[in-house]
Amino acid sequence: MNFSDLQKSALQLNELYEQLEQARYGRVWTTQELALGFMGDVGDLAKLIQAHAGVRDIDDCKAKLGHELSDCLWSIMVLAHKCGVDLEAEFVRNTREIAAHVSSELGK
Repeated sequence: MNFSDLQKSALQLNELYEQLEQARYGRVWTTQELALGFMGDVGDLAKLIQAHAGVRDIDDCKAKLGHELSDCLWSIMVLAHKCGVDLEAEFVRNTREIAAHVSSELGK
């Protein structure tokens, strides 16, 4: 899968979530609520990283870690789309700029 396939999959899942939210709550989540959900996922991810490092005991940590990383990626892709950010282009630009900066710090 390439980036656009991943993004398409994330947005299709978001459409399903929005249908469920509409049925349950009479409205879809706002970007602020999506961001709060993402923050919860980041907290869960931090605990799993600790377990992976051996400083927290969580059963089946590696499988849960993959799941949580995927949840975080999904949230980022959906938030970028809803905020009108071309995440693929921004990622390419940002990593290029950071690599250039780090290379210059290394004297390369």
